Amino acid sequence: MSDERADRTPDAENILAVAKRASKKRGLPPVHLWNPPFCGDLDMRIARDGTWFYLGTPIGRHSMVKLFSTILRRDGDEYFLVTPVEKVGIKVDDAPFVAVDFESEGAGTGQEVTFQTNVEDYATASRELPIRVLRHEETGEVSPYVLVRSNLEALIDRKSFYRLVDLCEHADYEGESWFGLWSSGAFFPFIPSVELE
Repeated sequence: MSDERADRTPDAENILAVAKRASKKRGLPPVHLWNPPFCGDLDMRIARDGTWFYLGTPIGRHSMVKLFSTILRRDGDEYFLVTPVEKVGIKVDDAPFVAVDFESEGAGTGQEVTFQTNVEDYATASRELPIRVLRHEETGEVSPYVLVRSNLEALIDRKSFYRLVDLCEHADYEGESWFGLWSSGAFFPFIPSVELE
């Protein structure tokens, strides 16, 4: 039976039905525990702005996108929708989620910054859920990310990143002075202090 399933063309409707059943239970489905056979690639893509596409058309129903996001898994550099019975590959242009807002409490080393994603996940930046900032070599443009859950990141949107910069301060990081953000007792470096002089 598993051989037949592996030869079948992946179907978003079947995957969505499994995601709906899994969502009725508390919490996220345990996709990290599921080891189904790979059934091929699905014509599904997540754009850099967080828009999900199926067969080249944006998925307009937020509830459907949210359900698909609960069964998303990253293995290495590849992304999959995983159910107990099948695993299908999808394309992700950058990060699978976008951090569209955040709230902060406290100040300095006692500050906690909690992000909200476009699929209503919440993640408080910490050593376990770090923020990283990449810088494009040619343009110098920064792309900030926060780990949301098990190997899945959110690109922090521009408006949120500008607000984060207002919360940043200079601190020693690995023997050098950096301009960065504190959250949950961890410091996340954004820009070397010398570049701001």
